[in-house]
Amino acid sequence: MIVADLALLPGGWARDVRVTLRGDRIAAVEEGARPRPDDARVGALLPAPSNLHSHGFQRAMAGMTERRSAGRDSFWTWRETMYRFTARLSPDQVEAIAALAFMEMQEAGFAAVAEFHYLHHAPGGAPYDDPAELSARICAAAARTGIGLTLLPVLYARGGAGGRPLAPAQRRFGTGPDAYARLLEGARAAARGLPADTVVGIAPHSLRAVTPDDLARALPLAAGGPVHIHVAEQPREVDEIRAALGARPVEWLLANAPVDAGWCAVHATHMTADERRGLASTGAVAGLCPVTEANLGDGPFDGPGWRAAGGAFGLGSDSNVRISLVEEMRTLEYGQRLRDLSRCAMAGDDGSTGEAIFLGAAAGGARALGRPAGRIAPGLLADLMAIDLGHPALCALGSGQILDGLAFAAPDAVVTDVWSAGRHRVRGGRHVAREAIVTAWRRVAAELAADA
Repeated sequence: MIVADLALLPGGWARDVRVTLRGDRIAAVEEGARPRPDDARVGALLPAPSNLHSHGFQRAMAGMTERRSAGRDSFWTWRETMYRFTARLSPDQVEAIAALAFMEMQEAGFAAVAEFHYLHHAPGGAPYDDPAELSARICAAAARTGIGLTLLPVLYARGGAGGRPLAPAQRRFGTGPDAYARLLEGARAAARGLPADTVVGIAPHSLRAVTPDDLARALPLAAGGPVHIHVAEQPREVDEIRAALGARPVEWLLANAPVDAGWCAVHATHMTADERRGLASTGAVAGLCPVTEANLGDGPFDGPGWRAAGGAFGLGSDSNVRISLVEEMRTLEYGQRLRDLSRCAMAGDDGSTGEAIFLGAAAGGARALGRPAGRIAPGLLADLMAIDLGHPALCALGSGQILDGLAFAAPDAVVTDVWSAGRHRVRGGRHVAREAIVTAWRRVAAELAADA
């Protein structure tokens, strides 16, 4: 059981709250509780958000792509560097890097992750004997860390808009619809060894990487699970899809695909007002990755416009150049302020900006992952995070200001504990397996440096 000085319940902040866990679920929530000797005592207890978009292997590239080359650097030049980097990763290395990223996510306050996993084959592009070898390594990393996992094997069938063939650098990702069905079956078999909160969905990479026929063949394979897709991340992408399909990416999906609340539109950065209204009305979640979107120069998502349309959103760490829940929150808001010369942009007409972002991300992220979570309430998964109210960044704040302090003033170190579906893996600010995970990562880092 957990006893919190303060807890953020569906009805607002409450004092002296005991949360009773049974297995992976919240069994009971009691206000005005007196602590018992065996209770876990925390300062403030919050629903822990889900990280709705990650490419785990890219964590190993952090800091490697920030040197300007001749000409204008862009997402597209970054992508070429990423292709070269992935060409040499082994299965053992993929697992160790993913474990590091997942551990850092939990220490930052994320209870679960949607791993948008598109690295499938051996260097050179030949399939492994088990086509789901690298999906199984992602599952192994999740088992090592205890993070909640929504595994999203990626269908990456084409090299670009209009059905272009895969480039040599894309062959580690490439798989056609028939091979994808076999890969997905293997990924589901690997995931059966994980806890019951594990989910497997599908991820058609983008309308650049799948044709309309590829997408139509893939969607039944979701079998009721989440569907995630990159859309409208870059203006060039929008232009290429319009040239190939006769419509902008979001416009085309709304007219030709069964988009609903089970979908996550990752980035959706460059939408028209009509597209925003149309996509929001489907219930699809906008998957926002503000730190990566800033790092890659994607441009800011229109948060106020999306909220005005009633749209749901969640937060992800995408390239994992920096894994930080608080930085994702503040970068989302600051992007709006810089673009619009405004303040408190995500708060809507009234209220706390930090609360609007945090609670929106908790609810939207849970929906995108297919997890019954996002609130502290009986029957839901025990995805919980605790923060230190005595930290200098928070100690002067009243309960109505705590989430603003978290979003705009606090470092990652305010996170003291995280439970992922009841698994208490972060204690005192550190993951319980940190030493072993970091040791394995250091070995991989040395191997990659030697091969560079």
